[in-house]
Amino acid sequence: MPILHARDARRHETPNAVMSTLASPSLGSAELSVWRVVMTAGQRGPEHTFDVEQVWTVLDGAADVEINGETYGVAPGDTLVLPSNAIRQIAAGHGGFEALVAARAGARAALADGTDKGTPAWIA
Repeated sequence: MPILHARDARRHETPNAVMSTLASPSLGSAELSVWRVVMTAGQRGPEHTFDVEQVWTVLDGAADVEINGETYGVAPGDTLVLPSNAIRQIAAGHGGFEALVAARAGARAALADGTDKGTPAWIA
């Protein structure tokens, strides 16, 4: 199916964010996963890695993004290119944070200590 309707997006809530899957293998995309990330003020994701590059485009709000020990501030319209295997952590700013993310389908996550977390449900 070439069109994925908004009503078909899957929603996954973690203690750190809400991810809405817009395209993925389980929704008909063979090569890419695309999802929206929404974080409320003060939410911070865990330090982790992915085995593939990810591209994040900030839609709303602001965040501090730590990549391999360096911190960057991002705002609406900014795009992050997160290299594969880079240790990253994202912390929402005072007004929260929303981004659109794309990565190769089947990407695997790991905690910073190397604990394999597999393919997150919002990418599958």
